[in-house]
Order: sequence, then structure tokens, then C-alpha cells
Amino acid sequence: MPRIVKGYAALAADQPLAPLEIERRDLRADDIRIDIDYCGVCHTDLHFARNHWGRSRYPLVPGHEIVGTVAEVGDGVTRHQIGDKVAVGCMVDACLSCPACHADEEQYCHNGATQTYGDKDRVDGSPTQGGYSRGIVVREEFVLRLPQGLDSAAAAPLLCAGITVYSPLNYHKVGPGTRVGVIGLGGLGHMAIKFAAAMGAEVTLFTTSEGKVAEAQRLGAHHVALSKIPEQMQAQHRQLDIIIDTVPEPHPMAGYLQCLARNGNLILVGPVGLLEPPIHTGMLLAGRKAISGSAIGGIAETQTMLDFCAERGVTCDVEMIRMDEIDQAYARMENNDVRYRFVVDMQSLQ
Repeated sequence: MPRIVKGYAALAADQPLAPLEIERRDLRADDIRIDIDYCGVCHTDLHFARNHWGRSRYPLVPGHEIVGTVAEVGDGVTRHQIGDKVAVGCMVDACLSCPACHADEEQYCHNGATQTYGDKDRVDGSPTQGGYSRGIVVREEFVLRLPQGLDSAAAAPLLCAGITVYSPLNYHKVGPGTRVGVIGLGGLGHMAIKFAAAMGAEVTLFTTSEGKVAEAQRLGAHHVALSKIPEQMQAQHRQLDIIIDTVPEPHPMAGYLQCLARNGNLILVGPVGLLEPPIHTGMLLAGRKAISGSAIGGIAETQTMLDFCAERGVTCDVEMIRMDEIDQAYARMENNDVRYRFVVDMQSLQ
């Protein structure tokens, strides 16, 4: 029989989140049942809860930065055992047969990866519900091993914020000698600084706030440029190999393109929508520069990231909250009042 677990759900776009009992399916042969210990709070959770993108279906249980303990395994499971510490990110399934999946890039599945919440199960069509709950059932291939020594609570946001910036840094083979710029010091930006510095790169933060200079240096940035001061931007012209742009709304990019060296790449990792104001293509032609995008990472790459974090001692800076504080957390997120990610202690969901 399916199991009923306690969750916390958005019932409508204009209502606070509220307790809700949800049904988790019986285990299939390749399924793992996980008792959730911690769940990170992503800005995407807020967008879905408030239906900012116009595709939310209610009731909706958000949460795709999940850390927990294996409670039960299906008959065919071989990768995990009861009691293992594990993690689940933004995907819980994919076709595993298309070229993207064969390349271990399930996030780009040609048939559409199944999202942890706000989506439909590939087998029975039931709605997927996320990590704001006491338990979840996930296909074995999409359950990650949490390395020993990695703090469970601080690791939770790695499953989205972490992999979102790790993936482009890894893809572009960032290492000693690479010059990396990061635009914005939020949940994604602070992890981009930490990862790039841990990889051995020379890191520059672009920010509009003078008050973030010391903080950026604490996180590992070697340089900080205040984007509203022309002289500081001029000093960065043609200096950077790649720039990770974490700003989640339209903003001028011309000044940052000038900071790219020849063959440089400005990589968008926030859902910015339309590029506004428009970019003059001459800025790309002069120096063979590129604007590209990147979305999370595949399962193998996410496991590599978790292992890297355990080896290098890299985790997110987090603020712990109770489940019933989620609406206040959303309000603070909208006001940029968090350093740098909220994490829910799921023991608080009683």
C-alpha cells in the first residue's frame, strides 16, 4: 500500500503554505524510500508556490535540495542500502536512452527529465511532490551518495545552488591559471566563488554593493569590482576567461562582455528571461566572445561535485529554519535577506 507522509504544501498561489498529508507510491523494483532530514529552500520553490511562471498545479509540495537516510529499497536496488546517507536534487527520473542521457547529462534529456516536484511521474502520471516532507520515493539512478564528513544540512543546497555553478566551471575545465568572474553575491554567487577558488582559479566578484567587498574576500574572491564605478570596471577589461552570471533578472551585460578576454564566455545560470537591454553583436565578434547558458548538472557530475566538496571542505553558508517558518523565509528571500540559503530541518515537521 502507498504510504502517507506529512508534508508542507502550497494550496494556491495567494495562500500561505500549510501542512498536508501526501501519498508516496509503493516501491518499484528500482525505487528507494528516503526519510528526509533536511531540505534546502530554492528561489524556484517560491516561484512555483506563487505561480510566478504560470504552470503550477496545486496542491504543490516544493523542495529539490534533499538530504536524508535510506529507509527502504526495492528488490532490484544495488547502489544503496538501508541506513545510507543520500541526497536528491532537481531530477527524479529521465528517459536514460537519448544522447543526452547517454552522455550523463540527464538534465538535458531529449524527452524531458522528470522534475522533483511540479511534474508528472513517467510511469503512472501522478504528480511529483518535493522535499518539504518527511519522506520521498525516488528511482535508484537519481539518488546520490552523501560522502562521509560532509555536513548534511550545509550540503542540502549543493543539490541545486551548488551544482548550478559547479557544472559550468567543471565543463570549462577551470583550474590554476583560469581567471573567473562572478556576477552577484547570493546563494549561487557565493558558491561560485567558493568553487572557483577551490579549483585554483583567480576569482573576481562583480557587485553593486561596497558592503560586500569583505564578505567576498572571506569566501575566497581575490578581487572585487563595484560595477557602478566605471574605473573599477575599466580595470577588468579583457581580464577574465569566463564570467558566471548569477543575477536572476534582466540587467545590462555590455560592461561585463568588455571584461572578457579573447575567446571568453559569459555564462548565464539564473533564469533571466529576455536579454534586456539588447546586446550589440559586435561585442561578441570582437574577440570571439560568447554568451551561453548552463542548467544544473547530470547525476554523475553532481556526485563528482559532492565528492569534491567533501575532499575540499566546501559547503553552503546556510540559515536553519523550521518548516512553519517557510513563508517568512520566502518574504526574506524576496528582500535578499538571507546569507546565503535557508535549509529546513524536517524534524520540525511534526
